[in-house]
Amino acid sequence: MAFSALSLILFCFIFISFAISDAVVPPADTFRYINQGDFGELDSEYAPTYRPLPPYTFPFQLCFYNTTPGVYTLSLRMGTRRDEAVMPWVWDANRGNPVGENATFSLASDGNLVLADGDGRIAWQTNTANKGVVGFAILSTGNIVLRDSKGGFVWQSFDSPTDTLLFGQSLRIRGPTKLVSRASTTNNVNGAYSFVIEPKRLGLYYKNMLYWASTFPAYPELNQPNVTIVNATFDIVETEYNNDFNAIRCHLSNSNAQPYLDMDILRFNNTLSYIRLGIDGNLRLYSYRPPNIRFSQWSLVFRLFDNRETTRQGLYEDECQLPERCGKFGLCEDSQCVGCPSPEGVFAWSKNCNVKTPSCKAGGSRYYQLKGVDHFTSKYSAGTGPMKQKDCESKCTKDCKCMGYFYRTDLSRCWIANELKTLTRVGNSTHLAYIKTPIQ
Repeated sequence: MAFSALSLILFCFIFISFAISDAVVPPADTFRYINQGDFGELDSEYAPTYRPLPPYTFPFQLCFYNTTPGVYTLSLRMGTRRDEAVMPWVWDANRGNPVGENATFSLASDGNLVLADGDGRIAWQTNTANKGVVGFAILSTGNIVLRDSKGGFVWQSFDSPTDTLLFGQSLRIRGPTKLVSRASTTNNVNGAYSFVIEPKRLGLYYKNMLYWASTFPAYPELNQPNVTIVNATFDIVETEYNNDFNAIRCHLSNSNAQPYLDMDILRFNNTLSYIRLGIDGNLRLYSYRPPNIRFSQWSLVFRLFDNRETTRQGLYEDECQLPERCGKFGLCEDSQCVGCPSPEGVFAWSKNCNVKTPSCKAGGSRYYQLKGVDHFTSKYSAGTGPMKQKDCESKCTKDCKCMGYFYRTDLSRCWIANELKTLTRVGNSTHLAYIKTPIQ
């Protein structure tokens, strides 16, 4: 009897395996598009040249585009031909691994979606060969999917975001865990900024340095001991106090509660919206005006770093908290770059403001002091300590990469900075900055 049961289980496993492997994409649903021919004429984000491809579901279309001649990314564009505004790119397949002319984008009968260069090199693929895929679709949400015979998703683009979240899309502790900024308008590779979901907070990082977090008191929902974030889904919901307005909401799910963060209010309910981690590290939300408005266009409805007052403490951050607000170096106050510090004093800020690289030789550097100044990491990281200021200085001096240190005399805490970038005036003399400079 035991042998018969084992045989039955083995038979079922083999049958299911053959059934999956035999599932194929019907010939009519396979495709192969080549990156060649005329370019499109409509305005798109980053002012690229591009070639639209047939896969299209309002208002999303796949395209090959480039901001450097001959270097193409396969991307999803959002917008319509009637738009008067520039259409954004909301998903990239092969960021940082471009293809050239005559590259191909194809779905074969085995169900694998492949982007290959003209010489056959595979630049990107879904790795879904022989996994039961029977069809491809771009959904009205902007999610690109490969379906099985039961309508389930074998693969979806919502699981591999780049710098953008569409509404209904999630970041999850088990992945995808983050958005990563684009390096520049012309260079489509990963930039320095990331927006990350963590068990107790959402965080923004410049490289590996935290410069914002959804912490108390602005977000008391996350300060509860039973709250551990599992995923964060961005959505638009009706507000309780006025049906004419809608909240931009981040749902935070976990096993014990269903907390959420209301980020801002929209004057209309429009799921044709997206959240973007910008090249500058700011988090912005754009929404498409309803179709009954004569000239449809994208509107900026929220940005996290904004010189804007709010009754909810900490909901908006001053732009001075952005690491590169003042370029390579500079003092910032009320979102404006106001000074260029030097050993000789503080001068008018310009884009040329920079620090001199300190010497790694023993005794080859000294420090100059700035009072009432914070580093962008000081606000959301605890630093080290308590410790004496001379020990903080010694720690920086012994570290060849250290460009300066920041010290709080009221807390006796120390922050070491390997990059300085934007410094913020805080008007509190207990906040001290010491900038390392070479001895001439």
